[in-house]
Amino acid sequence: MTDHGDLIRHYADGRDLVARARELLRDAGKDLTRLTIDDLVGLDEFHVRGREATLSLAKRLALGGGEIVLDVGSGIGGPARRLASLVDVTVVGIDLTPEFVRLANEFSRLTGLADRVRFETADALALPFPAASFDIVWTQHVQMNIADKDGFCAEMFRVLKPGGRLALYDILQGPGGAVAYPTPWASAPELSRVVTPQAYRAALERAGFTVDVWDDVTEAASAWAAKRYASPPPANAPTVARLLGAQNVAGAANIPRNLAEKRITLIEAIARKRAAA
Repeated sequence: MTDHGDLIRHYADGRDLVARARELLRDAGKDLTRLTIDDLVGLDEFHVRGREATLSLAKRLALGGGEIVLDVGSGIGGPARRLASLVDVTVVGIDLTPEFVRLANEFSRLTGLADRVRFETADALALPFPAASFDIVWTQHVQMNIADKDGFCAEMFRVLKPGGRLALYDILQGPGGAVAYPTPWASAPELSRVVTPQAYRAALERAGFTVDVWDDVTEAASAWAAKRYASPPPANAPTVARLLGAQNVAGAANIPRNLAEKRITLIEAIARKRAAA
């Protein structure tokens, strides 16, 4: 079983990400006293398709405002801040990597969203919240590092209110063979816990979810990756690769290959916690 320390080292490895992020933003000419969430595009969303994917998943939810949202595996908080900018919601994010949480809270402060978007360090398999605390649970590109899919799904189910919804966007095993490593989520196979779409959906259903939407968006992801790598951002642009360093660069370079060879599949889904009879 993957040790938490292995994952934390994979993602942060002792780096001062707050200092590094400040340096990258200043290099790009950003004013840290007047920072907006759009200044962070390319830097604070770690998943394939970036902001495009966040907006797509948010559209599927059609939030009405007033919801309390839990972002499981929130990284440095880009999707959570984006949701709060789109509609009047309160978002709590949790992540296993303390340095991600520290930077996520700093970005929420700098963008004026700290009153509605906050983050804490926690384990997705032991969420530190009472049952039925949230209207929405949101998760993007997280379960690939979690072996216990049943425990993961059960915890998300537990903290949702009856009738609450789960919005997910995940990388799963494709039909084209074993994933080529390194990847952004795993420098080697032993850090990865990718399963098939059928296995993940079955875990959701065993937890008690009703799956309302299950959409394969691999083609859109492949087109995005091909375009992204054909036209890299300017050298001084604040990006995830520059924030996290060489390991992330090496892993990200395999994403187009894994998509083109159908070694990975990407799914957007909405599931619902059935209300008690």
